[in-house]
Amino acid sequence: MAISPPKSYIQRRRLEFIEWKLYWERRLNRSDIEEQFEVSTPQASSDIKLYCELAGENFEYDSGRKAYLPTKSFTPKFLTISADRLLLQLRAYLINALSRKDVWFREIPPVDMAPDIARDINPQSLKRILLAIRRRRQIEIEYQSLTKCKWRTIAPHALAFDGYRWHLRAWSPDRHDFRDFVLSRIRGMRKSGPASFSPEHDLEWHRKIELKLCPHPDLDAQQTEAIQCDYNMKNGMREVSVRLSMAYYFIKRMNLDLDDIPAKRAQIRLANIDEVDAAIALAKLETSELVGEAILEQDRLAE
Repeated sequence: MAISPPKSYIQRRRLEFIEWKLYWERRLNRSDIEEQFEVSTPQASSDIKLYCELAGENFEYDSGRKAYLPTKSFTPKFLTISADRLLLQLRAYLINALSRKDVWFREIPPVDMAPDIARDINPQSLKRILLAIRRRRQIEIEYQSLTKCKWRTIAPHALAFDGYRWHLRAWSPDRHDFRDFVLSRIRGMRKSGPASFSPEHDLEWHRKIELKLCPHPDLDAQQTEAIQCDYNMKNGMREVSVRLSMAYYFIKRMNLDLDDIPAKRAQIRLANIDEVDAAIALAKLETSELVGEAILEQDRLAE
């Protein structure tokens, strides 16, 4: 008789936890399940029994160590094996975005990170921004730019993180285009009305391009090999898909727009920077045309 797969989220979560322990820590105790999910001993035993019925070939009980250990044929059925996911969880724990209980290590390995300067974002402002995005509303914000602070009307439609700061992607009626606004620079907010333009007009947001990264040409053979390994390059190239509106931030963050940085520090170059610039320019032009058509249509309907 076939065993039915788990249907509830929490049950699948406990089975995922079993595989996490088997893969990352190479052992599982019944008490691990009891403590992590605050369940009874019978429930933890039931979870192990169910896992045995579904994937019994993945583990075996070692009476000497009094623990379940992974077999050589261990193949996860519920856990997605990802080093990136695990390291992101550790980073989230370090910045207090995850609680200790949400990090499944019995003992967290020694870990630290370079200081990250957090930007202060008002949660009430963020809540109103999310509501404006969902309802397609314009809002008035008191925005502190590098030169002055003033009230501006914007129609937000997306959030974006550039690796350092969170931005608000929005239509700017006074500039007649779509722009990015740093969330931490919003000092005040007032109500406004319905958004007058569609987010679909923001072609820089909706279009993507492949950034072609290659080792800096001035590196020697050994250095080039190291960089290819570091960035997991294939045939001397690594392609990174990015929205056109985010390409600028990626290029700046990786110093790909600077030619005077020493090769050992730059490490990589953007092989198709002219293609990227052309794609951004085309998207801006076509967005302008779409917006112009929308304005004419609005004027016609208003007559």
